[in-house]
Amino acid sequence: MARFDAFDRELQLATADLDPEQISKALAVFARQELHKAQNAGASKVYDIYVNGRAASSEDEVVAPGPIIYEFALWEPVITFVLDRLRQRAPSRSGRFRDSFIVLADQVPVTNFDAISGRAEVVITNFQPYVRKAETGQLSTKRFAIFDGAKRDAARRFGNEGRNTPAAFQFETKWLDIRAGVHPQMPYVLKREGTRKDRQKGMPITYPSVVMNMVF
Repeated sequence: MARFDAFDRELQLATADLDPEQISKALAVFARQELHKAQNAGASKVYDIYVNGRAASSEDEVVAPGPIIYEFALWEPVITFVLDRLRQRAPSRSGRFRDSFIVLADQVPVTNFDAISGRAEVVITNFQPYVRKAETGQLSTKRFAIFDGAKRDAARRFGNEGRNTPAAFQFETKWLDIRAGVHPQMPYVLKREGTRKDRQKGMPITYPSVVMNMVF
């Protein structure tokens, strides 16, 4: 306790002759210095800033006593893990399907996973037109074993999966509409009439996907 008391006295002495605006500026400078130390020690270069309990674009928005909080994006190991699981579970006859997974951050294709914001929603899907058949077990695969299986693997590794511990990431399996322009082969438009109202000629297919969000 004595160490904390001493720190508190030193802080009061250091700010005794400063007005509130100067204290806020000093707090922002100190936070940036600590951020650089953390990054030099290996912390991510991608992060979000929160000051006084709200999202901010700069430390300079802080009003003393703060706080200033950095939340670092940790997407690369998570995305790499899910991609590996998807490829392991994918049909392997030609290898084409395994090589057709794509990663989207807020509906924009990305390949540099370290540059993805922590606030982004990340989606992994597959651009092959037979992706639905693969997920529903029509291509020598188990039903819902690819995307849903990879989602469960990721939840066990990075989510709480029912444990009484906070989860850093949330994982879901969804069948998504993918807009034109995301990939040259997407969305695939049905060429023949189907038996269901959502499977008629001229309609774009939905894509099974693993959807991921960081939990704050």
